[in-house]
Amino acid sequence: MIFRRLVLPFLAISLLSTAQGEEFTPEPGFISLFNGKDLSGWCFREKTKKDNPNPGAILAKFDGQTEAKDAGRYFAKDGILTVSFPTEMDKLTGQFYTVQEFPKNFILKMQFRASVNADSGIFIRKPQLQCRDYLVAGPDAYKTLKNYKAQDWNQIEVTVKDGVAHCTCNGEVLEAALALPATGPIGVEGDRGQMEYRHIQLKELP
Repeated sequence: MIFRRLVLPFLAISLLSTAQGEEFTPEPGFISLFNGKDLSGWCFREKTKKDNPNPGAILAKFDGQTEAKDAGRYFAKDGILTVSFPTEMDKLTGQFYTVQEFPKNFILKMQFRASVNADSGIFIRKPQLQCRDYLVAGPDAYKTLKNYKAQDWNQIEVTVKDGVAHCTCNGEVLEAALALPATGPIGVEGDRGQMEYRHIQLKELP
């Protein structure tokens, strides 16, 4: 009995440590867009405006940094990219993008966990897919999702083919045909509350 009391707590601690320290391995054919350790490959970009001669231009990169220190809205730790609410008036730092752009057809997979009533988004070549605490924050069309897990990890999958994105959350359709430009980066947004993203992976298609 004494042996059991000693072993079981040790086993639980060991399993927890393994889970927290385990590195994510992309599925076959996929590349990881977030290394889980820092913000390498991610950046701030110039906002798209009618009078902007160079929309989408890279303003700042964060290779090797664990936090976007000039804003403090994005940080990497334990395999998770955490996004928090931006208070800047123009919300420039509310949008965070990959340096790489993706002109080919592709499949994007990522997991997210939303705080209560959190409001975020995923940018696909720039157009935004709403990513929120759906049952509370909506929009109304998403409040009836049956597979969404509140304050738990959920899977977003986006298939882009010929300029159109088909987007699902845990297998349920969010957007059946989201129109996209010819190329662009992948991005995430902070608008309200806290959002966590992990296992961000992409596979280019023929």
